[in-house]
Amino acid sequence: MVQKVTNEEHFILQKMIEGDENAFKYFFDTYYDDLCNFINCYIRDEALSEDIAQSIFIYLWEKKDSLPPHCSMKSYLYAASKNKSLNYLRNMKNRERIAGEFISISETSLETADRFLEFEELKKIIGDAIEKLPAQCKTIYQLSRDGELSNREIAEKLGIGVKTVENQITIAIKKLKDFIQPYHDQIFFFFLVINFF
Repeated sequence: MVQKVTNEEHFILQKMIEGDENAFKYFFDTYYDDLCNFINCYIRDEALSEDIAQSIFIYLWEKKDSLPPHCSMKSYLYAASKNKSLNYLRNMKNRERIAGEFISISETSLETADRFLEFEELKKIIGDAIEKLPAQCKTIYQLSRDGELSNREIAEKLGIGVKTVENQITIAIKKLKDFIQPYHDQIFFFFLVINFF
């Protein structure tokens, strides 16, 4: 259902697009609490829901110049909240899958890996492996890992398809695994724990 934009909201939106912080505060004050409750219906974690809502408003302010001048702010914010919530749940599912794979490795294996390489040495090896990735692959991997962006956010930021992002992340993980494999069979899993948990 298309939300009707009132003249008042249209005027405030225009002011925000022009950089008026009070206009931005108006939208924050108007929708923040409702968005937190809406996100919490998906996430079931009040503190995390607040974090996600805040990140949406930060993104809104940073991207205000690209907003359509006649968009419904309510529709925009609720759509963004739904997408962020679903992305979070999807990422959590992936993390749980990785955790399941990790659990199959005994504590003894992890202790052996820890003795085999000191933490700083491991970080250097991983850093070298990341530096050897192809340019686009490396950029996408770092936006995903360090920037904590979703695949869709990375795609929008780089102007490429979501499928391309997914493929490049898959390639990055495979190349990193291949690079690290000679050092120890368990280091790849140790690396996943450091970076994803």
